[in-house]
Amino acid sequence: MSTPQAAPEILAFGEAMTLFVAEAAGELAEVETFRRRIAGADTNVAIGLARLGFHVGWLSRVGDDAFGHYIRRTLEAEGLDCRHLTPTPDAATGLVFKERAEDGADPHVEYFRRGSAASRLGPDDANAVDFAAARHLHATGIPPALSASCRELTWHMLERARQAGASISFDPNLRPSLWASEAEMRDTLNAMAGHADWVLPGLAEGQRLTGLETPHDIAGFYLDRGARAVIIKLGPEGSYYRGSLAGSDEQYSVPGVDVREVIDTVGAGDGFAVGVISALLDGRSPREALQRGNLIGALAVQVPGDMEGLPHRERLSTLESASLTTT
Repeated sequence: MSTPQAAPEILAFGEAMTLFVAEAAGELAEVETFRRRIAGADTNVAIGLARLGFHVGWLSRVGDDAFGHYIRRTLEAEGLDCRHLTPTPDAATGLVFKERAEDGADPHVEYFRRGSAASRLGPDDANAVDFAAARHLHATGIPPALSASCRELTWHMLERARQAGASISFDPNLRPSLWASEAEMRDTLNAMAGHADWVLPGLAEGQRLTGLETPHDIAGFYLDRGARAVIIKLGPEGSYYRGSLAGSDEQYSVPGVDVREVIDTVGAGDGFAVGVISALLDGRSPREALQRGNLIGALAVQVPGDMEGLPHRERLSTLESASLTTT
């Protein structure tokens, strides 16, 4: 008789979609062949953390269809704990199609997710989650944009994780087209960010959500609302930190990692989140966390898929050791 697997130490939730990446450059309307993958900012981070050896639990819904079965098999093969992934017979798995961009441009993406199985998620889906066993919860602004019930689930996850004493990271991951209004998006995500320990916006996202311009002021906005640290993605320029994780108030920028050729920018921010979260959970300093975030973000843009560049622990250790010898 097998021993039941322990409850996950890291919790992540949201929508995983089946991704079809064009095999050739050009408009989607002209492309005839695609390569199948999975997509979703939340799953990218969950997979990245699992590859680094963390026990990650994935909470979501998929359709009881071929695409849902594919997603479950793929996530389990990546080492995710899918005990909280629920098949939903009367709704379909979300799909996304992505162009193959050239010269490092942002690829055009088209979603087919309205009414998807994951949009049916609600607080009841978390009834069996063992929050007491969780060290960390990663949340993004995508689930609360999918539906009112997904928004309720997000609040539920944030509140239960906080009550259990787990650390919380929050990446706004703006999807304006999914919201009823700009004001609803801004007010909801800013309130949720105030319930997190580590807030990870991109610079443009922070400017849009706060109405402020500089990384210093954007960080101050979230620190005043309860965050312990704000880590802002600056694209190729690197990242910015302001917070008190090291025991005293600090702020600084960490330069980005040079990339010889950018293949696909999708997933770079998720790779950055993997680096920051994993380093902080490893007990590394905030500066080291930003360095790892910049490194994994740079790896992510050098491959055509969303999460193919996310490293396993052995490769990460090799890359970090190499970067130390060259600095």
